[in-house]
Amino acid sequence: MDTAFFLRWIAAVTERVRADRDHLTDLDRAIGDADHGANLDRGFTAVEEALAAKPPETPSAVLTTTGTTLIRKVGGASGPLYGTLFRTLGRAVGEVPEVSQEALAEAFAQALAAVMKLGSAQEGDKTMIDALAPAVPELRTSFDAAARAALDGARATTPMRARKGRASYLGDRSIGHQDPGATSTALVIDALRAA
Repeated sequence: MDTAFFLRWIAAVTERVRADRDHLTDLDRAIGDADHGANLDRGFTAVEEALAAKPPETPSAVLTTTGTTLIRKVGGASGPLYGTLFRTLGRAVGEVPEVSQEALAEAFAQALAAVMKLGSAQEGDKTMIDALAPAVPELRTSFDAAARAALDGARATTPMRARKGRASYLGDRSIGHQDPGATSTALVIDALRAA
């Protein structure tokens, strides 16, 4: 997978975030502060502009520019968490012209660990980790399998009681609502499949 592939992936994420902005915001309205979709849309629009202004020459540059821009432009916890995800991916793939599926899967494993550490979260906490963690090992098999695992993980957050993030303040009232961060993570993985 070359630089053009990673640019297609980020473009697909941007399009999906834009299309699902209201849905992500509605999910966040139920258990958060109703800004997840708007924040991600603003962030990925800024990523789109940054990548157009200075076209990256390597897959790593696409990913690190994406992460750095998200940290700068997205409010709340999403900016640092998604920023860490993409910056870690960029560092982990290294300065190479092409990335193998195996190398990307390993990079995602490192990114998962970094996001879990930053958010002090684990599977079952009703966070983005619930979609990312099951997707990561499936990346070694296929992007289709990873996208299915991420979507299943996001859906599985509905009956959970939130233990991290703003939703955790709601206690049992967080039960019955799909986590917006897990949902947007499933969107990111599905965009990878589409790219």
